[in-house]
Amino acid sequence: MRQIMDAKTVSQTLKRLSYEILEKHDDTDDIAIIGIQRRGAVIAKRIRDYIAKTEGVEIPMGELDITLYRDDLAADGKLPKVYETKIDFDVDGKTIILVDDVLYTGRTVRCALSEIMDFGRPQRIELCVLVDRGHRELPIRADFVGKNIPTSKEEIVEVLLKEHDDRDEVIVHKRKD
Repeated sequence: MRQIMDAKTVSQTLKRLSYEILEKHDDTDDIAIIGIQRRGAVIAKRIRDYIAKTEGVEIPMGELDITLYRDDLAADGKLPKVYETKIDFDVDGKTIILVDDVLYTGRTVRCALSEIMDFGRPQRIELCVLVDRGHRELPIRADFVGKNIPTSKEEIVEVLLKEHDDRDEVIVHKRKD
């Protein structure tokens, strides 16, 4: 197991991502942030809070659970844990900043895009991830990336956040079969 990011680096990276979003979007009136449950939602909230603190603006934020949109839902036979989807703003015409912790195959993002479109028709959807580990199976790329981490398919990238794990850290370790 190796540590890729410690708590200080996670915090600095999320601040940098916030600034990159602001640099790209001079006018924050038409943007909204949606985080993919669980850790993507936490990251989205932190980014939204950094923007509010820096710019003094409240950007609408939602949370998305893509569990029921997955194409591998019945593959392992286990009952999935379903979290809340909460989007209490109109997505029509908005630029949606979709936030997740790790970008890997692209399948989670594909599910999230499908679900967002069920809420309406955004002007655009941009992807923000804390970690991009490569190995894409679908033609999806992030617009905002905290850190690119080259990995093998035998490795797992684990994002730990204090809201769920009592600490902020990104680690890489070998997959246990």
